[in-house]
Amino acid sequence: QVQLVESGGGLVQTGGSLRLSCAASGLPFSVSAMAWFRQAPGKQRDFVVGISRGGSSTSYRDSVKDRFTISRDNAKNTVYLQMSSLEPEDTAVYYCAAEPTPWDTGREKKYTYWGQGTQVTVSS
Repeated sequence: QVQLVESGGGLVQTGGSLRLSCAASGLPFSVSAMAWFRQAPGKQRDFVVGISRGGSSTSYRDSVKDRFTISRDNAKNTVYLQMSSLEPEDTAVYYCAAEPTPWDTGREKKYTYWGQGTQVTVSS
């Protein structure tokens, strides 16, 4: 059974930082593209950033470039999202997603496996 468990969310002031983690089990992590999505209240779930299975390729949404950094540790089956210079507009539930793939690309067309999400709230 595949499990993706996010952690690290919380309440932070504008300009602050948080580091999210996603621990994966039950899937071939080292050959899985990973990604972070987010969903704000009343809005659709949006792609934030993705990383290829080998970690060499990443893809960011424009609004988080230069502020967020994705990384992965294949030995620990964990993907991270370092978020800095946080803004109230970053407030959302952040979801980890995974897609086993033979390709080393930063973003997949779909992600099969999802975590339960972790809340990030940025106060103004």
